[in-house]
Amino acid sequence: MELRYKTPIFILSVCFLLFTSLAYALGTPPPKPEPNYIRVAIVQNARQLTLSIKGRYEIVSPHTNEVLIKGNSLRRAKVLPVRSGVKLNKYPFKIYAIKIKPERKAAIFLNRYRLRGDLELIRQKNGTLLAVNEIDIEDYLCGVLREEVSPHWPIAALKAQAVAARTFALYQNSVNRDKDYALDNTIYSQVYGGVKQETWRTNRAVRQTAGEVLTYNEKIFPAFFHATCGGHTEDASELWDINIPPLKGVSCPFCKRSPHYFWKAKIPFSQIKQKLNKKGYRIGRISRVSAIGRNKSERVEKIKISGDKEIIIGANKFRLIVGANLIRSANFKMAVKNKNLLVQGLGWGHGVGLCQWGAYFMARKGFNYRQILGYYYPGAKLTNEK
Repeated sequence: MELRYKTPIFILSVCFLLFTSLAYALGTPPPKPEPNYIRVAIVQNARQLTLSIKGRYEIVSPHTNEVLIKGNSLRRAKVLPVRSGVKLNKYPFKIYAIKIKPERKAAIFLNRYRLRGDLELIRQKNGTLLAVNEIDIEDYLCGVLREEVSPHWPIAALKAQAVAARTFALYQNSVNRDKDYALDNTIYSQVYGGVKQETWRTNRAVRQTAGEVLTYNEKIFPAFFHATCGGHTEDASELWDINIPPLKGVSCPFCKRSPHYFWKAKIPFSQIKQKLNKKGYRIGRISRVSAIGRNKSERVEKIKISGDKEIIIGANKFRLIVGANLIRSANFKMAVKNKNLLVQGLGWGHGVGLCQWGAYFMARKGFNYRQILGYYYPGAKLTNEK
């Protein structure tokens, strides 16, 4: 599709002549956003993006905020990485990144996402594009909650999720301020779907907890969460270099009726071998897979794989390599039959922090969101950053 500007053509020409004077080195880090804004990677390693804007907008230089182009709307423009920078349809920007700033209520559409806030398109050193949404934390959470929990859940569970997600996002923002982005939109960070995933009930949970975060010793910590703990949440120090009371793990009698409490899987040895080889574990024939040790939450600590070679790997890392949707947690038992690994276990996710289905059933029993958060993050304090 053709790039449709309503800006007079002489402005475009002047802006185009300015591009070379605005050039700066590829890979220069972006300016730090204001504290209540976070940077979320929406698309990574893209060879091409499709961008539309409904309403007035500006395209600016990220470092200087100098306006490069103004327009009234943009329809299905192609964005490409080029050697000199970023190309929008036929217009090359000879800088490493451009920022799209919508005016008032203008809407940005990037591929399948509708976004609030600003959008930065960055040419990476590997010749691909990184799309980063710079957005107010409360608007961001409105696009997170429905991706993480059902909007039909009790409001107390939704509010607990909103506080946990806000705390996690602001913690990641604080430790990643010198990077291109603080979070991505995957299950390894927080799933974020933009405006299309907003609902009235989840937005209400965000508004009613606006600014509320969890702290320990007056510091924000990574308030992890997961789908179902399977009876006991995990001690974060078993997985990461984090050792604080709110993340030491608690007994959870609430999630037994979760649809993810019990699970089982049948995985061919050939599939395990393929996945391990892809991650750099050069292993030949597999004859046996066995568990080594269990921690206080009954999760397996390590996995030993025997055959032509023998390797030992952390149980949580093993399940992520093989497939987190197959081996849903590290709380499992195994058997070998006909070159297949038979696995059955409890819970879904790493198990640290808030058990989402536990929060659901606590809310059903009448617990409020403060009580839910206090149960899963013992010793944490609920404070308001605003």
